[in-house]
Amino acid sequence: MNLSSPSTTRKIASAGVAGWLTLVIVEAYVLVSTFNFSWTIAFADAVNMNLLLGTAGYITFIFLRYYQPSPKNAAYLLVWCVALAFLCTQAHGYLMRWNLFPEEQAYHAYLKDSNLVRGLLLWLMISLIGVISWIWFYLQEQRAGEKREHDTAKLAREAELSSLRQQLQPHFLFNSLNSISALAGSKPEEARKMIQQLSDFLRGTIKKDDQQLVPLQDELKHLQLYLDIEKVRFGHRLRTIVEQAEESGSMKLPALLLQPVVENAIKFGLYDTTDAITIRIETLARDNQLIIRIENPFDPKTSQPRQGTGFGLTSVQRRLYLLYARNDLLSTREIDNMFITEIKIPQPA
Repeated sequence: MNLSSPSTTRKIASAGVAGWLTLVIVEAYVLVSTFNFSWTIAFADAVNMNLLLGTAGYITFIFLRYYQPSPKNAAYLLVWCVALAFLCTQAHGYLMRWNLFPEEQAYHAYLKDSNLVRGLLLWLMISLIGVISWIWFYLQEQRAGEKREHDTAKLAREAELSSLRQQLQPHFLFNSLNSISALAGSKPEEARKMIQQLSDFLRGTIKKDDQQLVPLQDELKHLQLYLDIEKVRFGHRLRTIVEQAEESGSMKLPALLLQPVVENAIKFGLYDTTDAITIRIETLARDNQLIIRIENPFDPKTSQPRQGTGFGLTSVQRRLYLLYARNDLLSTREIDNMFITEIKIPQPA
């Protein structure tokens, strides 16, 4: 609950007024029915007593707002409440005896006889207000501390996620520029085409930088721009198959997640062979999860996928952990000279 919000202030004020009026009426009734004082004296006594109590409680509340004694220093709060109760008792007796009803001897005797009991009641009420205020501000401080820790952790997590993304871009950009340089002399048309594709890809990357989650359909469109660039680099040697389950199209995943995984598949599937390869990308929806499988062939004589899955998969696994706090969302396995990467993206309930 936020103390500074208008609705909270109104609720606290309404509860305080209702409690104060209840105490005034009950105390006045007791004085009339038990001691046979007039309603004028009874209400004056009750109003004055509770105004002093309310003032002492407010002072205690404000005091604790700016000074929170530790449990070891709780005795200070006790002394504070005793001092306020004594001052309120003396102020009440002075005002009622000498200012309002100087001729009411029976009432004067009542004030003298009830001084100790009145002081104890005031001390208990002020102490109760003090304890409640102390607990209130303690909990507020705890929540504020937790929020600061949460915000700090969130900023650190977002900074690390941004760093992981940025580390991937230069690697891909350098490869693409080298390919453009190689094509510029022998195949200028393909070089120009690749420059345009690279421009579209980088423009889409910049637009997605501030997006945490994007629909799978949008991510696959962006991935296709990357694949078009790689196909210019490798020509007929690179083929891709994308099989998308219809129900998975609207599911969401972290932006720019698939490109490093596919880049890893191209690296370990194509770099160590002169033959054409096919990379297969499959998306499924199962158990409220988006499942993405990426398959690439590899030559067991020249590739070492067990030892060298590369920075791409490591960064993807780290991003998934930062976003979902789980280490089981990315897995790899080998079946019949096929390297399979599987990613699971939990969907909101």
